[in-house]
Amino acid sequence: MNLNVFHFQVMLKLPSTEPLHGLVEEAEQAIDFSQTDIRLPMLVYISREKRPGYDHNKKAGAMNALVRASAVMSNAPFILNLDCDHYIYNSNAAREGMCFMMDRGGENICYIQFPQRFEGIDPSDRYANSNTVFFDGNMRALDGLQGPVYVGTGCLFRRFALYGFDPPSITDYSSRCDRADDTEMLQKPLTAADFDNFLDPNLLPKRFGNSAALAESIPVAEFQGRPLADHPAVKYGRPPGALVVPRPPLDPANVAEAVSVISCWYEDKTEWGDRVGWIYGSVTEDVVTGYKMHNRGWHSAYCITKRDAFRGSAPINLTDRLHQVLRWATGSVEIFFSRNNALLATRRLMFLQRVAYLNVGIYPFTSAFLLVYCFLPALSLFSGQFIVQTLNVSFLIYLLTISVTLIGLAILEVRWSGVGLEEWWRNEQFWLISGTSAHLYAVVQGLLKVMAGIEISFTLTSKSAAEDNEDIYADLYIVKWTSLMIPPITIMMVNLIAIAFGFAKTIYSEIPQWSKLMGGAFFSFWVLAHLYPFAKGLMGRRGKTPTIVFVWSGLIAITLSLLWVSISPPKSSGTLAGAGGFQFP
Repeated sequence: MNLNVFHFQVMLKLPSTEPLHGLVEEAEQAIDFSQTDIRLPMLVYISREKRPGYDHNKKAGAMNALVRASAVMSNAPFILNLDCDHYIYNSNAAREGMCFMMDRGGENICYIQFPQRFEGIDPSDRYANSNTVFFDGNMRALDGLQGPVYVGTGCLFRRFALYGFDPPSITDYSSRCDRADDTEMLQKPLTAADFDNFLDPNLLPKRFGNSAALAESIPVAEFQGRPLADHPAVKYGRPPGALVVPRPPLDPANVAEAVSVISCWYEDKTEWGDRVGWIYGSVTEDVVTGYKMHNRGWHSAYCITKRDAFRGSAPINLTDRLHQVLRWATGSVEIFFSRNNALLATRRLMFLQRVAYLNVGIYPFTSAFLLVYCFLPALSLFSGQFIVQTLNVSFLIYLLTISVTLIGLAILEVRWSGVGLEEWWRNEQFWLISGTSAHLYAVVQGLLKVMAGIEISFTLTSKSAAEDNEDIYADLYIVKWTSLMIPPITIMMVNLIAIAFGFAKTIYSEIPQWSKLMGGAFFSFWVLAHLYPFAKGLMGRRGKTPTIVFVWSGLIAITLSLLWVSISPPKSSGTLAGAGGFQFP
Protein backbone atom coordinates (compact mmCIF):
# COMPACT_ATOMS: atom_id res chain seq x y z
CA MET A 1 0.00 0.00 0.00
CA ASN A 2 1.47 3.31 -1.07
CA LEU A 3 1.45 6.14 1.45
CA ASN A 4 2.23 9.80 0.86
CA VAL A 5 4.05 10.89 3.99
CA PHE A 6 3.62 14.54 4.91
CA HIS A 7 6.55 16.88 5.42
CA PHE A 8 6.74 19.72 7.93
CA GLN A 9 9.75 22.00 8.19
CA VAL A 10 10.22 25.29 10.03
CA MET A 11 12.58 27.22 7.82
CA LEU A 12 12.48 30.53 9.70
CA LYS A 13 11.41 30.76 13.34
CA LEU A 14 9.40 33.51 15.00
CA PRO A 15 11.30 36.82 14.93
CA SER A 16 12.11 38.71 18.10
CA THR A 17 9.65 41.27 19.46
CA GLU A 18 12.17 44.11 19.17
CA PRO A 19 12.87 45.75 15.77
CA LEU A 20 16.12 44.73 14.13
CA HIS A 21 17.70 47.44 12.00
CA GLY A 22 20.33 46.87 9.35
CA LEU A 23 23.87 48.08 9.49
CA VAL A 24 25.02 51.37 8.04
CA GLU A 25 26.32 50.54 4.59
CA GLU A 26 29.34 51.98 2.93
CA ALA A 27 29.06 55.14 0.89
CA GLU A 28 29.15 53.24 -2.39
CA GLN A 29 26.11 51.15 -1.44
CA ALA A 30 22.86 52.29 -3.06
CA ILE A 31 20.54 51.22 -0.20
CA ASP A 32 20.86 52.14 3.45
CA PHE A 33 19.15 49.68 5.84
CA SER A 34 20.08 51.48 9.04
CA GLN A 35 16.51 52.75 9.48
CA THR A 36 14.82 49.62 8.13
CA ASP A 37 13.46 46.75 10.19
CA ILE A 38 15.01 43.71 8.52
CA ARG A 39 13.22 41.02 10.56
CA LEU A 40 11.78 38.23 8.44
CA PRO A 41 8.44 36.57 9.23
CA MET A 42 8.30 32.93 10.19
CA LEU A 43 8.39 30.59 7.20
CA VAL A 44 7.07 27.04 7.40
CA TYR A 45 6.96 24.47 4.60
CA ILE A 46 4.08 21.97 4.80
CA SER A 47 3.29 18.95 2.67
CA ARG A 48 0.18 17.35 4.15
CA GLU A 49 -0.44 13.66 4.55
CA LYS A 50 -2.48 11.78 1.93
CA ARG A 51 -3.48 8.25 2.82
CA PRO A 52 -5.73 5.76 0.96
CA GLY A 53 -9.17 5.69 2.49
CA TYR A 54 -9.08 9.36 3.46
CA ASP A 55 -10.40 12.05 1.15
CA HIS A 56 -7.91 14.91 1.07
CA ASN A 57 -10.55 17.24 -0.49
CA LYS A 58 -8.13 18.83 -2.93
CA LYS A 59 -7.56 22.58 -2.55
CA ALA A 60 -10.18 23.08 0.17
CA GLY A 61 -8.57 20.37 2.31
CA ALA A 62 -5.13 21.87 1.81
CA MET A 63 -6.34 25.32 2.87
CA ASN A 64 -8.00 23.93 6.01
CA ALA A 65 -4.82 22.09 6.93
CA LEU A 66 -2.85 25.31 6.53
CA VAL A 67 -5.35 27.23 8.68
CA ARG A 68 -4.98 24.72 11.52
CA ALA A 69 -1.20 24.55 11.30
CA SER A 70 -0.81 28.32 11.22
CA ALA A 71 -3.20 28.68 14.18
CA VAL A 72 -0.87 26.57 16.30
CA MET A 73 2.36 28.08 14.97
CA SER A 74 1.68 31.83 14.61
CA ASN A 75 -2.10 32.43 14.91
CA ALA A 76 -1.97 35.59 12.81
CA PRO A 77 -5.42 37.26 12.74
CA PHE A 78 -5.35 37.63 8.93
CA ILE A 79 -4.71 35.05 6.21
CA LEU A 80 -3.68 35.78 2.62
CA ASN A 81 -4.80 33.21 0.05
CA LEU A 82 -3.01 32.98 -3.32
CA ASP A 83 -3.02 30.31 -6.01
CA CYS A 84 0.27 28.68 -6.91
CA ASP A 85 0.38 30.57 -10.22
CA HIS A 86 -0.06 34.00 -8.59
CA TYR A 87 2.53 36.20 -6.96
CA ILE A 88 2.60 39.44 -4.98
CA TYR A 89 3.03 42.42 -7.29
CA ASN A 90 2.35 45.14 -4.69
CA SER A 91 4.00 44.70 -1.30
CA ASN A 92 1.53 47.12 0.33
CA ALA A 93 -1.56 45.20 -0.80
CA ALA A 94 -1.93 43.21 2.43
CA ARG A 95 -1.62 46.38 4.50
CA GLU A 96 -4.28 48.14 2.44
CA GLY A 97 -6.58 45.15 2.87
CA MET A 98 -6.10 45.06 6.64
CA CYS A 99 -7.04 48.73 6.84
CA PHE A 100 -10.57 47.80 5.78
CA MET A 101 -10.97 45.33 8.65
CA MET A 102 -9.15 47.28 11.35
CA ASP A 103 -10.79 50.64 10.70
CA ARG A 104 -14.11 51.86 12.07
CA GLY A 105 -16.99 49.72 10.87
CA GLY A 106 -14.69 46.91 9.79
CA GLU A 107 -15.52 44.49 12.57
CA ASN A 108 -18.04 42.62 10.39
CA ILE A 109 -15.81 42.28 7.27
CA CYS A 110 -14.80 38.68 6.73
CA TYR A 111 -12.47 39.03 3.74
CA ILE A 112 -11.01 41.52 1.28
CA GLN A 113 -11.11 40.38 -2.34
CA PHE A 114 -8.59 41.82 -4.79
CA PRO A 115 -9.09 41.73 -8.57
CA GLN A 116 -7.17 39.15 -10.54
CA ARG A 117 -4.67 40.50 -13.04
CA PHE A 118 -2.90 38.25 -15.51
CA GLU A 119 0.29 38.17 -17.52
CA GLY A 120 1.11 36.36 -20.75
CA ILE A 121 -2.27 37.05 -22.37
CA ASP A 122 -2.27 37.91 -26.06
CA PRO A 123 -2.73 41.63 -26.78
CA SER A 124 -6.20 41.17 -28.27
CA ASP A 125 -7.27 38.90 -25.39
CA ARG A 126 -9.01 36.62 -27.88
CA TYR A 127 -10.78 34.46 -25.30
CA ALA A 128 -11.46 37.13 -22.64
CA ASN A 129 -8.92 35.61 -20.25
CA SER A 130 -8.60 38.86 -18.33
CA ASN A 131 -12.28 38.72 -17.29
CA THR A 132 -12.23 42.51 -17.18
CA VAL A 133 -16.01 42.87 -17.25
CA PHE A 134 -16.32 40.56 -14.23
CA PHE A 135 -13.51 42.03 -12.12
CA ASP A 136 -14.03 45.70 -13.01
CA GLY A 137 -17.80 45.65 -13.44
CA ASN A 138 -19.63 42.87 -11.60
CA MET A 139 -17.36 42.76 -8.56
CA ARG A 140 -17.47 46.52 -8.14
CA ALA A 141 -21.24 46.42 -8.25
CA LEU A 142 -21.33 43.71 -5.56
CA ASP A 143 -19.06 45.86 -3.41
CA GLY A 144 -22.02 48.21 -2.98
CA LEU A 145 -24.16 45.38 -1.58
CA GLN A 146 -22.97 42.84 0.96
CA GLY A 147 -19.68 42.46 -0.78
CA PRO A 148 -17.98 40.66 -3.69
CA VAL A 149 -17.90 36.88 -3.96
CA TYR A 150 -14.76 34.97 -3.10
CA VAL A 151 -13.00 33.86 -6.29
CA GLY A 152 -10.39 31.51 -4.81
CA THR A 153 -7.23 33.63 -4.93
CA GLY A 154 -6.02 37.12 -4.15
CA CYS A 155 -8.11 37.26 -0.98
CA LEU A 156 -7.25 38.44 2.55
CA PHE A 157 -9.31 36.64 5.24
CA ARG A 158 -10.11 37.42 8.82
CA ARG A 159 -9.14 34.19 10.54
CA PHE A 160 -12.00 34.36 13.02
CA ALA A 161 -14.57 34.41 10.19
CA LEU A 162 -13.20 31.10 8.87
CA TYR A 163 -14.15 29.35 12.11
CA GLY A 164 -17.88 29.51 11.43
CA PHE A 165 -18.81 32.21 13.96
CA ASP A 166 -21.25 35.05 13.42
CA PRO A 167 -19.95 38.62 13.13
CA PRO A 168 -20.00 40.71 16.31
CA SER A 169 -22.72 42.94 14.86
CA ILE A 170 -25.07 39.92 15.15
CA THR A 171 -23.63 38.14 18.19
CA ASP A 172 -23.49 40.99 20.67
CA TYR A 173 -20.91 40.11 23.32
CA SER A 174 -20.17 43.69 24.34
CA SER A 175 -21.97 43.12 27.64
CA ARG A 176 -19.39 40.47 28.52
CA CYS A 177 -16.53 42.86 27.93
CA ASP A 178 -17.46 46.41 28.90
CA ARG A 179 -14.60 48.70 27.93
CA ALA A 180 -15.76 51.56 30.13
CA ASP A 181 -16.14 49.57 33.37
CA ASP A 182 -13.42 46.95 33.22
CA THR A 183 -10.20 48.03 31.57
CA GLU A 184 -8.44 44.84 32.56
CA MET A 185 -10.90 42.76 30.54
CA LEU A 186 -9.88 44.67 27.45
CA GLN A 187 -6.44 43.18 27.61
CA LYS A 188 -7.83 39.62 27.62
CA PRO A 189 -9.48 37.76 24.79
CA LEU A 190 -12.93 36.33 25.19
CA THR A 191 -13.81 32.68 25.41
CA ALA A 192 -15.29 30.65 22.58
CA ALA A 193 -18.67 30.57 24.35
CA ASP A 194 -18.80 34.38 24.13
CA PHE A 195 -18.86 34.13 20.33
CA ASP A 196 -21.56 31.48 20.14
CA ASN A 197 -24.14 31.11 22.90
CA PHE A 198 -24.95 27.60 21.72
CA LEU A 199 -21.32 26.44 21.75
CA ASP A 200 -20.44 24.56 24.89
CA PRO A 201 -16.68 24.58 25.63
CA ASN A 202 -16.97 20.83 26.06
CA LEU A 203 -18.16 20.57 22.43
CA LEU A 204 -15.15 22.37 20.96
CA PRO A 205 -13.50 19.09 19.86
CA LYS A 206 -16.65 18.18 17.94
CA ARG A 207 -16.43 21.36 15.88
CA PHE A 208 -12.71 22.08 15.61
CA GLY A 209 -11.05 18.76 16.38
CA ASN A 210 -9.20 17.36 19.35
CA SER A 211 -6.51 20.03 19.70
CA ALA A 212 -6.39 22.15 22.83
CA ALA A 213 -3.84 24.51 21.28
CA LEU A 214 -6.14 25.18 18.31
CA ALA A 215 -9.15 25.85 20.58
CA GLU A 216 -7.13 28.24 22.72
CA SER A 217 -5.90 30.14 19.67
CA ILE A 218 -9.40 31.03 18.40
CA PRO A 219 -10.32 33.79 20.92
CA VAL A 220 -6.79 35.19 20.68
CA ALA A 221 -7.10 35.53 16.90
CA GLU A 222 -10.49 37.23 17.31
CA PHE A 223 -9.09 39.71 19.80
CA GLN A 224 -6.03 40.58 17.71
CA GLY A 225 -8.12 41.13 14.60
CA ARG A 226 -10.46 43.72 16.11
CA PRO A 227 -10.41 47.34 14.93
CA LEU A 228 -8.39 49.74 17.01
CA ALA A 229 -10.55 51.38 19.69
CA ASP A 230 -9.15 54.87 19.14
CA HIS A 231 -12.54 56.49 18.51
CA PRO A 232 -15.87 56.34 20.39
CA ALA A 233 -17.57 55.12 17.21
CA VAL A 234 -15.62 51.84 17.33
CA LYS A 235 -18.04 49.45 19.01
CA TYR A 236 -16.02 46.24 19.10
CA GLY A 237 -12.43 47.39 19.32
CA ARG A 238 -9.21 46.60 21.14
CA PRO A 239 -7.30 49.24 23.07
CA PRO A 240 -4.06 50.69 21.67
CA GLY A 241 -1.00 48.80 22.80
CA ALA A 242 -2.83 45.54 23.50
CA LEU A 243 -0.75 43.71 20.89
CA VAL A 244 2.63 44.97 22.06
CA VAL A 245 3.40 41.85 24.04
CA PRO A 246 6.16 39.27 23.54
CA ARG A 247 5.13 36.22 21.58
CA PRO A 248 5.67 32.83 23.16
CA PRO A 249 8.79 31.05 21.92
CA LEU A 250 8.51 28.29 19.36
CA ASP A 251 9.22 24.96 21.06
CA PRO A 252 9.07 21.32 19.94
CA ALA A 253 5.62 20.93 21.52
CA ASN A 254 4.15 23.55 19.17
CA VAL A 255 5.72 21.88 16.15
CA ALA A 256 4.41 18.48 17.22
CA GLU A 257 0.91 19.91 17.68
CA ALA A 258 1.06 21.56 14.23
CA VAL A 259 2.04 18.20 12.73
CA SER A 260 -0.91 16.56 14.49
CA VAL A 261 -3.57 18.98 13.16
CA ILE A 262 -2.62 18.36 9.51
CA SER A 263 -2.85 14.58 9.72
CA CYS A 264 -5.33 12.91 7.40
CA TRP A 265 -7.54 11.65 10.25
CA TYR A 266 -7.82 14.93 12.17
CA GLU A 267 -11.02 16.13 10.46
CA ASP A 268 -12.97 12.93 11.17
CA LYS A 269 -16.26 13.67 12.98
CA THR A 270 -15.61 17.42 13.02
CA GLU A 271 -17.23 20.36 11.22
CA TRP A 272 -14.21 21.17 9.08
CA GLY A 273 -15.38 21.52 5.49
CA ASP A 274 -19.03 21.79 6.54
CA ARG A 275 -19.27 24.82 8.82
CA VAL A 276 -15.62 25.57 9.57
CA GLY A 277 -12.97 26.60 7.05
CA TRP A 278 -13.18 26.02 3.30
CA ILE A 279 -16.33 24.13 2.38
CA TYR A 280 -16.14 20.67 0.77
CA GLY A 281 -18.39 19.01 -1.77
CA SER A 282 -18.02 21.35 -4.75
CA VAL A 283 -15.42 22.00 -7.41
CA THR A 284 -16.01 25.71 -6.77
CA GLU A 285 -15.32 25.59 -3.05
CA ASP A 286 -14.32 29.25 -3.15
CA VAL A 287 -17.81 30.54 -4.03
CA VAL A 288 -19.44 28.24 -1.45
CA THR A 289 -17.02 29.35 1.27
CA GLY A 290 -17.76 33.02 0.63
CA TYR A 291 -21.50 32.29 0.47
CA LYS A 292 -21.41 30.61 3.88
CA MET A 293 -19.83 33.70 5.40
CA HIS A 294 -22.30 36.11 3.79
CA ASN A 295 -25.13 33.83 4.86
CA ARG A 296 -24.05 34.23 8.49
CA GLY A 297 -24.19 38.01 8.18
CA TRP A 298 -20.57 38.85 7.37
CA HIS A 299 -19.69 41.47 4.78
CA SER A 300 -16.79 41.56 2.34
CA ALA A 301 -15.02 44.39 0.55
CA TYR A 302 -13.39 44.89 -2.84
CA CYS A 303 -9.96 46.50 -2.91
CA ILE A 304 -8.54 47.80 -6.19
CA THR A 305 -5.06 49.16 -5.60
CA LYS A 306 -3.40 51.70 -7.86
CA ARG A 307 -0.64 49.20 -8.53
CA ASP A 308 -1.91 45.67 -9.15
CA ALA A 309 -1.93 43.74 -5.88
CA PHE A 310 -1.26 40.31 -7.39
CA ARG A 311 -0.58 38.90 -10.80
CA GLY A 312 -0.80 35.44 -12.24
CA SER A 313 -1.01 33.40 -15.41
CA ALA A 314 -4.07 32.38 -17.37
CA PRO A 315 -4.71 29.66 -20.00
CA ILE A 316 -4.59 31.40 -23.38
CA ASN A 317 -5.22 28.21 -25.37
CA LEU A 318 -8.82 27.69 -26.52
CA THR A 319 -9.12 24.13 -25.20
CA ASP A 320 -7.62 24.92 -21.80
CA ARG A 321 -9.80 27.99 -21.49
CA LEU A 322 -12.96 25.99 -22.24
CA HIS A 323 -11.98 23.34 -19.70
CA GLN A 324 -11.47 26.05 -17.09
CA VAL A 325 -14.90 27.50 -17.76
CA LEU A 326 -16.37 23.98 -17.71
CA ARG A 327 -15.06 23.42 -14.19
CA TRP A 328 -16.49 26.72 -12.97
CA ALA A 329 -19.86 26.13 -14.59
CA THR A 330 -20.11 22.57 -13.24
CA GLY A 331 -19.47 23.90 -9.76
CA SER A 332 -22.26 26.43 -10.26
CA VAL A 333 -24.67 23.65 -11.26
CA GLU A 334 -23.66 21.73 -8.13
CA ILE A 335 -24.39 24.81 -6.02
CA PHE A 336 -27.82 25.19 -7.60
CA PHE A 337 -28.81 21.61 -6.67
CA SER A 338 -27.31 21.75 -3.18
CA ARG A 339 -28.32 23.24 0.14
CA ASN A 340 -26.09 26.20 -0.72
CA ASN A 341 -28.67 27.47 -3.19
CA ALA A 342 -29.36 31.14 -2.49
CA LEU A 343 -33.09 30.41 -2.40
CA LEU A 344 -32.47 28.60 0.90
CA ALA A 345 -30.37 31.37 2.43
CA THR A 346 -31.12 32.98 5.77
CA ARG A 347 -32.51 36.46 6.26
CA ARG A 348 -29.02 37.73 6.97
CA LEU A 349 -28.26 37.58 3.25
CA MET A 350 -29.38 40.81 1.62
CA PHE A 351 -32.00 40.54 -1.13
CA LEU A 352 -29.80 41.81 -3.97
CA GLN A 353 -26.89 39.74 -2.69
CA ARG A 354 -29.20 36.74 -2.76
CA VAL A 355 -30.05 37.52 -6.39
CA ALA A 356 -26.33 37.73 -7.19
CA TYR A 357 -25.65 34.33 -5.63
CA LEU A 358 -28.71 32.90 -7.33
CA ASN A 359 -27.26 34.04 -10.65
CA VAL A 360 -24.06 32.16 -9.82
CA GLY A 361 -25.99 28.90 -9.81
CA ILE A 362 -28.35 29.64 -12.70
CA TYR A 363 -26.14 31.09 -15.44
CA PRO A 364 -25.04 27.70 -16.91
CA PHE A 365 -28.70 26.89 -17.64
CA THR A 366 -28.87 29.84 -20.05
CA SER A 367 -26.98 27.63 -22.52
CA ALA A 368 -30.32 26.15 -23.62
CA PHE A 369 -31.63 29.58 -24.60
CA LEU A 370 -28.33 30.44 -26.31
CA LEU A 371 -28.63 27.32 -28.46
CA VAL A 372 -32.10 28.39 -29.57
CA TYR A 373 -30.77 31.90 -30.19
CA CYS A 374 -27.98 30.56 -32.41
CA PHE A 375 -30.07 28.09 -34.41
CA LEU A 376 -33.18 30.22 -34.86
CA PRO A 377 -31.80 32.37 -37.72
CA ALA A 378 -30.75 29.23 -39.60
CA LEU A 379 -34.16 27.64 -39.11
CA SER A 380 -35.84 30.75 -40.48
CA LEU A 381 -33.67 30.57 -43.60
CA PHE A 382 -34.40 26.88 -44.10
CA SER A 383 -38.15 27.21 -43.56
CA GLY A 384 -38.58 30.52 -45.37
CA GLN A 385 -40.41 31.91 -42.35
CA PHE A 386 -38.83 34.88 -40.63
CA ILE A 387 -38.75 35.19 -36.84
CA VAL A 388 -41.77 37.50 -37.12
CA GLN A 389 -44.57 37.11 -39.64
CA THR A 390 -44.44 40.64 -41.01
CA LEU A 391 -41.61 43.12 -40.93
CA ASN A 392 -43.67 46.26 -40.46
CA VAL A 393 -42.86 49.70 -39.11
CA SER A 394 -44.20 48.92 -35.61
CA PHE A 395 -41.90 45.95 -35.21
CA LEU A 396 -38.90 47.91 -36.49
CA ILE A 397 -39.59 50.71 -33.99
CA TYR A 398 -39.93 48.17 -31.19
CA LEU A 399 -36.71 46.41 -32.21
CA LEU A 400 -34.89 49.73 -32.51
CA THR A 401 -36.09 50.83 -29.07
CA ILE A 402 -34.96 47.60 -27.43
CA SER A 403 -31.60 47.71 -29.21
CA VAL A 404 -30.91 51.34 -28.31
CA THR A 405 -31.87 50.68 -24.68
CA LEU A 406 -29.55 47.69 -24.40
CA ILE A 407 -26.71 49.53 -26.09
CA GLY A 408 -27.25 52.53 -23.81
CA LEU A 409 -27.13 50.34 -20.70
CA ALA A 410 -23.96 48.66 -21.95
CA ILE A 411 -22.29 52.03 -22.57
CA LEU A 412 -23.26 53.29 -19.13
CA GLU A 413 -21.89 50.13 -17.52
CA VAL A 414 -18.57 50.22 -19.32
CA ARG A 415 -18.14 53.95 -18.67
CA TRP A 416 -18.90 53.50 -14.97
CA SER A 417 -16.58 50.54 -14.57
CA GLY A 418 -13.86 51.81 -16.89
CA VAL A 419 -14.04 48.78 -19.19
CA GLY A 420 -13.12 49.46 -22.80
CA LEU A 421 -15.52 48.67 -25.62
CA GLU A 422 -13.11 46.13 -27.11
CA GLU A 423 -12.88 44.30 -23.78
CA TRP A 424 -16.67 44.37 -23.48
CA TRP A 425 -17.05 42.93 -26.99
CA ARG A 426 -14.51 40.17 -26.26
CA ASN A 427 -16.52 39.31 -23.17
CA GLU A 428 -19.74 39.13 -25.22
CA GLN A 429 -18.08 36.90 -27.81
CA PHE A 430 -16.68 34.45 -25.31
CA TRP A 431 -19.96 34.41 -23.38
CA LEU A 432 -21.64 32.92 -26.45
CA ILE A 433 -18.72 30.58 -27.13
CA SER A 434 -18.64 29.22 -23.59
CA GLY A 435 -22.43 29.25 -23.33
CA THR A 436 -22.83 26.92 -26.29
CA SER A 437 -20.02 24.57 -25.23
CA ALA A 438 -18.75 24.50 -21.63
CA HIS A 439 -21.96 25.70 -19.98
CA LEU A 440 -24.03 23.15 -21.89
CA TYR A 441 -21.72 20.30 -20.90
CA ALA A 442 -21.69 21.55 -17.31
CA VAL A 443 -25.46 21.28 -17.07
CA VAL A 444 -25.34 17.70 -18.36
CA GLN A 445 -22.51 16.72 -16.02
CA GLY A 446 -24.16 18.41 -13.06
CA LEU A 447 -27.44 16.61 -13.70
CA LEU A 448 -25.62 13.29 -14.01
CA LYS A 449 -23.95 13.86 -10.66
CA VAL A 450 -27.17 14.88 -8.93
CA MET A 451 -29.47 12.28 -10.48
CA ALA A 452 -27.14 9.32 -11.09
CA GLY A 453 -24.37 10.00 -8.59
CA ILE A 454 -21.68 10.00 -11.28
CA GLU A 455 -18.67 11.84 -9.93
CA ILE A 456 -16.87 14.30 -12.18
CA SER A 457 -13.10 14.41 -12.33
CA PHE A 458 -11.25 17.50 -13.44
CA THR A 459 -7.64 18.15 -14.26
CA LEU A 460 -5.87 21.29 -13.19
CA THR A 461 -5.99 24.07 -15.72
CA SER A 462 -2.78 24.04 -17.71
CA LYS A 463 -1.18 27.39 -18.28
CA SER A 464 0.95 28.55 -21.16
CA ALA A 465 3.98 26.31 -21.56
CA ALA A 466 5.07 27.01 -25.11
CA GLU A 467 8.61 26.09 -26.06
CA ASP A 468 8.83 28.65 -28.83
CA ASN A 469 11.16 31.29 -27.44
CA GLU A 470 10.60 33.57 -30.41
CA ASP A 471 6.85 33.79 -29.86
CA ILE A 472 5.63 34.04 -26.27
CA TYR A 473 2.07 33.49 -27.52
CA ALA A 474 2.87 30.28 -29.40
CA ASP A 475 0.53 28.28 -27.16
CA LEU A 476 -2.34 30.45 -28.39
CA TYR A 477 -2.20 28.80 -31.82
CA ILE A 478 -2.13 25.18 -30.65
CA VAL A 479 -5.29 23.29 -31.62
CA LYS A 480 -6.21 20.58 -29.11
CA TRP A 481 -9.31 18.63 -30.01
CA THR A 482 -12.04 18.33 -27.38
CA SER A 483 -15.70 17.42 -27.56
CA LEU A 484 -16.50 20.89 -26.21
CA MET A 485 -15.85 22.20 -29.71
CA ILE A 486 -18.64 20.20 -31.34
CA PRO A 487 -21.62 22.49 -30.52
CA PRO A 488 -19.99 25.78 -31.65
CA ILE A 489 -18.68 24.13 -34.83
CA THR A 490 -22.15 22.77 -35.56
CA ILE A 491 -23.67 26.21 -35.06
CA MET A 492 -21.22 27.77 -37.49
CA MET A 493 -21.71 25.11 -40.16
CA VAL A 494 -25.51 25.13 -39.90
CA ASN A 495 -25.65 28.91 -40.19
CA LEU A 496 -23.30 28.95 -43.17
CA ILE A 497 -25.31 26.24 -44.93
CA ALA A 498 -28.52 28.07 -44.09
CA ILE A 499 -27.24 31.33 -45.60
CA ALA A 500 -26.25 29.55 -48.81
CA PHE A 501 -29.55 27.66 -48.91
CA GLY A 502 -31.59 30.81 -48.29
CA PHE A 503 -29.70 32.74 -50.95
CA ALA A 504 -30.14 29.98 -53.56
CA LYS A 505 -33.80 29.58 -52.70
CA THR A 506 -34.41 33.33 -53.04
CA ILE A 507 -32.55 33.55 -56.35
CA TYR A 508 -34.54 30.71 -57.94
CA SER A 509 -37.87 31.79 -56.50
CA GLU A 510 -40.43 33.20 -58.92
CA ILE A 511 -41.18 35.98 -56.43
CA PRO A 512 -37.97 36.55 -54.42
CA GLN A 513 -38.58 37.63 -50.84
CA TRP A 514 -35.40 39.54 -50.13
CA SER A 515 -36.65 40.93 -46.81
CA LYS A 516 -36.85 37.48 -45.27
CA LEU A 517 -33.43 36.59 -46.64
CA MET A 518 -31.85 39.79 -45.32
CA GLY A 519 -33.48 39.35 -41.91
CA GLY A 520 -32.38 35.76 -41.46
CA ALA A 521 -28.92 36.38 -42.94
CA PHE A 522 -28.36 39.40 -40.69
CA PHE A 523 -28.98 37.42 -37.50
CA SER A 524 -26.94 34.48 -38.81
CA PHE A 525 -24.02 36.81 -39.49
CA TRP A 526 -24.51 38.25 -35.99
CA VAL A 527 -24.13 34.77 -34.50
CA LEU A 528 -21.07 34.09 -36.67
CA ALA A 529 -19.51 37.38 -35.57
CA HIS A 530 -19.70 36.20 -31.96
CA LEU A 531 -18.07 32.91 -32.92
CA TYR A 532 -15.24 34.55 -34.88
CA PRO A 533 -12.59 34.10 -32.12
CA PHE A 534 -13.58 30.44 -31.86
CA ALA A 535 -13.20 29.96 -35.63
CA LYS A 536 -9.89 31.79 -35.56
CA GLY A 537 -8.65 29.51 -32.80
CA LEU A 538 -9.54 26.43 -34.84
CA MET A 539 -7.41 27.59 -37.74
CA GLY A 540 -4.24 27.64 -35.64
CA ARG A 541 -1.21 29.64 -36.64
CA ARG A 542 -0.97 28.57 -40.29
CA GLY A 543 -4.58 27.80 -41.07
CA LYS A 544 -4.17 24.09 -40.44
CA THR A 545 -7.21 22.59 -38.80
CA PRO A 546 -7.37 18.96 -37.61
CA THR A 547 -9.35 16.74 -39.98
CA ILE A 548 -11.52 15.55 -37.11
CA VAL A 549 -12.91 19.07 -36.78
CA PHE A 550 -14.23 19.04 -40.34
CA VAL A 551 -15.47 15.47 -40.06
CA TRP A 552 -17.52 16.05 -36.93
CA SER A 553 -18.81 19.47 -37.94
CA GLY A 554 -19.65 18.40 -41.48
CA LEU A 555 -21.52 15.28 -40.45
CA ILE A 556 -23.53 16.99 -37.74
CA ALA A 557 -24.34 20.08 -39.82
CA ILE A 558 -25.41 18.07 -42.89
CA THR A 559 -27.45 15.69 -40.76
CA LEU A 560 -29.33 18.51 -39.05
CA SER A 561 -29.88 20.34 -42.34
CA LEU A 562 -31.24 17.28 -44.16
CA LEU A 563 -33.34 16.35 -41.14
CA TRP A 564 -35.01 19.75 -41.20
CA VAL A 565 -35.58 19.66 -44.94
CA SER A 566 -37.06 16.15 -44.63
CA ILE A 567 -39.43 17.21 -41.87
CA SER A 568 -40.52 20.44 -43.55
CA PRO A 569 -39.51 20.39 -47.24
CA PRO A 570 -39.73 23.73 -49.07
CA LYS A 571 -42.62 24.02 -51.45
CA SER A 572 -42.32 25.21 -55.04
CA SER A 573 -43.07 28.92 -55.27
CA GLY A 574 -44.98 28.57 -58.55
CA THR A 575 -46.93 26.09 -60.65
CA LEU A 576 -45.44 27.03 -63.98
CA ALA A 577 -43.31 24.43 -65.69
CA GLY A 578 -39.72 25.07 -66.50
CA ALA A 579 -36.88 26.48 -64.48
CA GLY A 580 -38.87 29.26 -62.87
CA GLY A 581 -39.21 27.45 -59.55
CA PHE A 582 -36.65 25.96 -57.17
CA GLN A 583 -37.33 22.64 -55.49
CA PHE A 584 -35.03 20.78 -53.14
CA PRO A 585 -34.92 17.07 -54.08
